[in-house]
Amino acid sequence: MSKKKQDFSPNEYVVYPAHGVGQIVSIESQEIAGIELELFVISFEKDKMTLRVPTHKATEVGMRPLSSPDLVSQAFTTLKGKARVKRAMWSRRAQEYEQKINSGDLIAIAEVVRDLHRHGDQREQSYSERQLYEAALERLTREIAAVNGADEPSAQKQIDDVLISRAA
Repeated sequence: MSKKKQDFSPNEYVVYPAHGVGQIVSIESQEIAGIELELFVISFEKDKMTLRVPTHKATEVGMRPLSSPDLVSQAFTTLKGKARVKRAMWSRRAQEYEQKINSGDLIAIAEVVRDLHRHGDQREQSYSERQLYEAALERLTREIAAVNGADEPSAQKQIDDVLISRAA
């Protein structure tokens, strides 16, 4: 039942789809409803949140290791691309963006950042657009920082540089 335990170990950074990058603090056993469960204890420092995920459910819920440096460069390539905005109603597009952000897929998150990014000469974003953009940008920044072993401001600068160069 706990064969998935080898996939992740304490102090390792992982991506939990609904919350982004977190660090496994420990692996503990807890009795829940009379059943002994082995749990990954994941800390999301920025959000001041701790999550406990049963070890046998980790891959099922989409928990994954950090992206590879190759995948990060694919994400940057995605950011450089032309924004693709569908002509669907905003509520439908917003739902799709939300799904991409919560998928935990780095490329899908980069697509949201690319599609919702506004240059100085473009119209102002609506409140909900800005909320989705900032959520996607934060997830992207945190994972790139963790993969590159850098701090978030420098990862943010890398992303900004790509987005600005795209506008030129």
